[in-house]
Amino acid sequence: MTFSIEKLCDTLRTVSDEQDANASVALLLKLERGRPHVLLVKRVKDSRDPWSGQMALPGGKREANDRDLKETVVRETLEETNINLLENCRFLGVMSAFQSKPKPEIKVLPFVILVENEPSVRLDEEELEEYFWIPLEDLVRNRATANFSFLRREAPAFVVGSTIIWGLTYRIVESFIHCLETETQPGNNT
Repeated sequence: MTFSIEKLCDTLRTVSDEQDANASVALLLKLERGRPHVLLVKRVKDSRDPWSGQMALPGGKREANDRDLKETVVRETLEETNINLLENCRFLGVMSAFQSKPKPEIKVLPFVILVENEPSVRLDEEELEEYFWIPLEDLVRNRATANFSFLRREAPAFVVGSTIIWGLTYRIVESFIHCLETETQPGNNT
């Protein structure tokens, strides 16, 4: 998979294109020897959270005080990971918004952001328990399905070692990878 920031920027929407979304996530990228890695976080187990214990992208719902979804993603990422997206980061654009399946009233706007320097990650332990910088190439090589008893079916997933990325996070990351592979608009075309 080739990676060009310039080509990627050409395929993304402008950061101000909010698409009636009411939540946002950060698809944070860092380059190591020219290879893109994405930051994934593992949510703590919490019966009130529909994404309990799952791998996710930093982010969350827009609050009344947030001027826009960029402010939401900056606030949520700082709260969850201690990464300040306004320092040493470059907002490349947004993808098309994705509708949550467990909570259809939530429409999530992914912001694609390049970190210029290795950020110091400190997780909010009430929300997150682990984080990983995973090379996009590893995700591409590890496309699979996973069987979930509570779903009573298999679901598409990235399975990297013991880490399973599925659901909304899988859909967002898979759409992003598809964009890189085909250089088309990353979106929610499914």
